Amino acid sequence: MEYIFPNYPRIAVSKEMCGGKPRVKGTRIPVSSVLAYLASGMTIEQILSEFNWLEREDILQALAFSANMLNDRIIPIEKAA
Repeated sequence: MEYIFPNYPRIAVSKEMCGGKPRVKGTRIPVSSVLAYLASGMTIEQILSEFNWLEREDILQALAFSANMLNDRIIPIEKAA
């Protein structure tokens, strides 16, 4: 069974795909992979070229979804050396 997030209809979860990680709906691309591609320096245009079935809105919703998931959450930190 697939679930979508009402505020992020392009993001879905299903325990049968991607280990239950949030992913771009209709694909096997986890939101975390989209973030990793951007963090590695890829541009949105490069991602869209590499994965031509994605749309710009997919990437933007992955970013918005991630920002929302981090909002109001405590993330452990440690003092840098």
